[in-house]
Amino acid sequence: MSLTDAGRLYYDEASGILDAVTGVERRIRDGAGAVRGHLKVNASSSFGQTVIAPILPAFLEAYPDLRLTLSMDDRVVDMVEGGFDVSLRIRAAMPDSALVAKKIGTIRQRIFASPAYLARAGTPHSPQEIAQHRVVGFLLADHLTRWALHGPSGTATIGLDPPVRVGNSLVLRDLLIAGQGIGTLPDFVSAEAEARGDLVRVLPDWELPAPEIFAVTASRLSMDAKVTAFLDHLRAALRR
Repeated sequence: MSLTDAGRLYYDEASGILDAVTGVERRIRDGAGAVRGHLKVNASSSFGQTVIAPILPAFLEAYPDLRLTLSMDDRVVDMVEGGFDVSLRIRAAMPDSALVAKKIGTIRQRIFASPAYLARAGTPHSPQEIAQHRVVGFLLADHLTRWALHGPSGTATIGLDPPVRVGNSLVLRDLLIAGQGIGTLPDFVSAEAEARGDLVRVLPDWELPAPEIFAVTASRLSMDAKVTAFLDHLRAALRR
């Protein structure tokens, strides 16, 4: 077997492209040993306020040469247009795209209400009874009008029409604390309110499918030292 002239030309050009990419990666790594420069991070409002904000002081003290921009938006943003180095997204799965996504954690999504609401409206004892209650829905969630709950007897699917719908998990939490109904919350939003007794778990043996926390970059070349340092810091906080 031998290459045609066209095949030889294709091979030579492709080899040159791969060599150039390898050289770019090497130069980036060689120049990225120190954590410096401008790190631009995007996250949802609730995740940014409850998880990222508390870890920023220690992170910035550890890397004083770093500039940081933290943008919080509950809708998915265009990373390339926004110039972000990394975006933290919470999804059941990431769709196929040109973006590179690394899973860095898992979220528990459970059902909550305030003690006052349950005292007034009664406590549901089965998934089907949820439909008889006032539900506060998360406007941007895949499960706004349909909860597929997993529990000891398998999966129970409930169709809902929430009379109150909000686009921010922190607002949803506060409405539940105020006794406005039953709703689902991720554990990083519900933990403190549950610990204080402001919220109690409804149907504690049932919960929604666990979404994942993804760190998304525009390409693998974006994973330089400052992004790696930030994600390592975030992973340590999530483990705690």
